Amino acid sequence: MRIIIATIKSWNIRHAQALQKQYQGIHEMVVYTQKEEFTADNVRNFKPDYILLPHWSYIMPREIFENWECVVFHMTDLPYGRGGSPLQNLIVRGHRETMISALRMTEQVDGGPIYMKHALSLEGSAQEILMRCSDIIFQEMIPVFLEEGKKLVPVPQEGEPVLFRRRKPEEGIITDDMELGQIYDRIRMLDGEGYPRAFMEFGAYRMEFDKACLSGEELSARVVFRRRSE
Repeated sequence: MRIIIATIKSWNIRHAQALQKQYQGIHEMVVYTQKEEFTADNVRNFKPDYILLPHWSYIMPREIFENWECVVFHMTDLPYGRGGSPLQNLIVRGHRETMISALRMTEQVDGGPIYMKHALSLEGSAQEILMRCSDIIFQEMIPVFLEEGKKLVPVPQEGEPVLFRRRKPEEGIITDDMELGQIYDRIRMLDGEGYPRAFMEFGAYRMEFDKACLSGEELSARVVFRRRSE
C-alpha cells in the first residue's frame, strides 16, 4: 500500500518515522510535517491509498479530500463532540474516558463515516493524554489500515450530533467559586505542548499553572508569575 501520514506534533512525527522504518519494503510511506510540502500535486504524484491525519491543524484543500481517502483521528465518541478543543471540552464536562474515532474526512467537519473507534483514558495532564492518544493511533489503529487495506469500509455516524466550540485562551481562568477538583481539571487540561496555561490574575501579574497534583483535600501545582501586558 501507499500511505501518506501528515502530522505536526513532535511525538506524532517520531511515531510516523518509526512506522515508516518498520514497514519499509512492505508499504510505501511518505511523512509530511509541513503545510508547504503537503500539496495536491505531491499527493497526485504519489497516488496514495490512504492519507492519514493524526493531529493535522491546517485546512485541507477540497481537491485532496474529495479525490483521495483522508482519515482523521478525533478524540471523541462521534457524533458526540464534533468540533474544536475536544480534550478540554471533554474534561470540562466531567468525562474521564472517551473514544478515538477514525473517520473519513468530508466537507462536514467531523461528520464523515467511521472506520473504527478505540477507548482512551482522560486521566493525567493534557500532555500525557496526547501522548497516550498518539500511542494508540500509531500502535493500534493505523496498523489496522495497513493490514486490512481497502477491506475497511467506514459506516455512517448514528445519533444526534453534539457540537463542541473551540475554547479561547481567556477561558483558562481559575475563579474563586471553583471546587478543588475543578481547579485541578482546569490546570491539567491545559498542561500540554502548545496550550495557553490555566491562570489567575494577581495585581500586575498573571499566575500561570501547570504540573498539578491532587491528593485528597490538597492540590499542588507549579506557578509562574508573568507581568501582565497593558
